[in-house]
Amino acid sequence: MLSRRRMGGGKKSPRATKAQQGLAWIQKLYRIERSVAEASPEERLRVRDEKARPLVKKIQEWLDASKDRVPPQSLTGKALGYLERQWPKLVRYLEDARIPLDTNLVENSIRPFALGRRNWLFADTPGGAQASAHLYSIIETAKANALDPFAYLVHLFTEIPKAQRLDDFEALLPHRIDPAALRR
Repeated sequence: MLSRRRMGGGKKSPRATKAQQGLAWIQKLYRIERSVAEASPEERLRVRDEKARPLVKKIQEWLDASKDRVPPQSLTGKALGYLERQWPKLVRYLEDARIPLDTNLVENSIRPFALGRRNWLFADTPGGAQASAHLYSIIETAKANALDPFAYLVHLFTEIPKAQRLDDFEALLPHRIDPAALRR
């Protein structure tokens, strides 16, 4: 917990203390996850069982003891309410080593669509909006397959006119393209 000196002196408010406690618990969970980032799934699960599970139990006890001690409409109260509603999703990561502690990876991958949503409002026609959605889909699929999106689009626009059979078109799918071939 932070000392009064580090907080700028003076008396700590109960809400600030609760927020600082919650942040400290979450930081500990992230430290544990960083320590096993490169570990095998089996090792990650073992460390989660050994170190994270007891910490999650303490967080649950802290949450249960804290949620009724702060006004629900305060920022801390809202954060505690959110944590309580998300609890079943949080503890799920303790059961499966493939599940990350947070959803940052997913949120980062859908960010272009979230940003594009605003732009799509200005599509002149439904066909234009659909064309934009198709282009976003092609670009994101190329990224998911470790392809440079621009190089992949150039490749598509060069090769699609040459395609005659279904096999020719299927050979242009992102998962069938060698990333090195696009760098030539």
